[in-house]
Amino acid sequence: MKYSLRTKLTLTYILVAAVCVFLISIISNIYLDKYFQDYIIKSQAKKNNEIVTLITQQYDESGNWNIYSIQSIGINALENGRIIKVQDVDGRVIWDAMRYNTVMCHSMMASVEYNMYSRYPNWEGEYVKDSYPIVHNGDTVGTIEIVYYGPFYYTESDLEFINTLNQVFIGVGVISLLLAIAIGAVISRNISRPITKVIDRALLISQGHYSSRSNEESDTKEINELINSINDLAHNLESQERLRKQLTADVAHELRTPLATLQSHMEAMIDGIWEPDSERLKSCHDEILRLNRLVGDLDKLAKYESGVLTLDKTEFDLKDLVVRVAANFEKEFINKNIQLELKLNDQIISADRDKISQMIVNLVSNALKYTKSGGKVIIELTGDKNKAELAITDSGIGISQEDLPYIFERFYRADKSRNRMTGGAGIGLTITKAIVEAHKGAIEVESEINVGTKFKVTLPKNNE
Repeated sequence: MKYSLRTKLTLTYILVAAVCVFLISIISNIYLDKYFQDYIIKSQAKKNNEIVTLITQQYDESGNWNIYSIQSIGINALENGRIIKVQDVDGRVIWDAMRYNTVMCHSMMASVEYNMYSRYPNWEGEYVKDSYPIVHNGDTVGTIEIVYYGPFYYTESDLEFINTLNQVFIGVGVISLLLAIAIGAVISRNISRPITKVIDRALLISQGHYSSRSNEESDTKEINELINSINDLAHNLESQERLRKQLTADVAHELRTPLATLQSHMEAMIDGIWEPDSERLKSCHDEILRLNRLVGDLDKLAKYESGVLTLDKTEFDLKDLVVRVAANFEKEFINKNIQLELKLNDQIISADRDKISQMIVNLVSNALKYTKSGGKVIIELTGDKNKAELAITDSGIGISQEDLPYIFERFYRADKSRNRMTGGAGIGLTITKAIVEAHKGAIEVESEINVGTKFKVTLPKNNE
């Protein structure tokens, strides 16, 4: 059987409270018995001495005993569990409780035994007889024998005190359990309520309601982290769903345009409207090449993102590769009147030269494409003994902050007005990121509208 978190927390509080009360009660009773027994033994010795003192005071200067007072003292002692016997110095009995009332003495002894066995079923006690001399003015005038149940015994009042204390423990235990139930219910509700809300949100998310968010707050750090994680998951799933729909639309658009062009051209030639001359056939061929490049890019991206991309690593100077790529774009920079500035240091890395070259080409091509005439592109190459850093900064149109998180997604275009003729298929940066991550590197981007964009690539020099 499975129980809810709230039930488990409440039962845990009850269990903890019950165990604590039980242990406290057991330990308290153990110490109570020990110290109370010591107290009773000392109290009995003190009372015996008090009886001896009282009996001694009943002897006068003329050598006579006050029998009535001795009898009163003896009866009082008998009621408190002591049987006394007073003798003079010659051994004559002055007063004896057993002779005075044998039935009362036996009744008292039976009562003491019952009290002790009711508290200690395995009690091994016995009657103890202590003798004390009666000294008057420095002379021994007699002896007093005190018989009691030893080594100690409990009177009715003693047992009543112990029982009352145990009842207090039971009462405290019951109150503690009730408080544990109440506190456990409140605390478990406060803990389980936000978790239950998060579960409800998670169920909605699993059903495709990605816009669902949890607004619950908790003073428990872990629960807050759980709530934030679920909200982040919903946000990411919502973003991915939007990108998936956008991807479908973009792929359809990328394929529809060249296919529509091919279809119209072929139909015109089939219907005899156009002559199938070399110019029109070349136009059809260009569209076929465009489709082939798109399919090739998609195939290449699939390989890069599959996680099983094979890298043909060699050791080379990244500076030489950047210089070569920049030289290939030199004419285009001049034609567009864009200044290209290189700030390069020698950086020897171990990587796949062709794929790194493609990554650089994609970034330089982007910088050239979105920088207006009269602008500037700076390529910087720095590093240390562990990594190389390539930064490409342009003074182009920039990218808005809301678009920055998505620019590496397939077919995503920050400028929605760009078409495939001016903006490409929209997977160049996706491929670039895949190449960088395949080399266990990182790529970052900073941008501001109408100010420019900076891509920064960090590559480990040796990522074997």
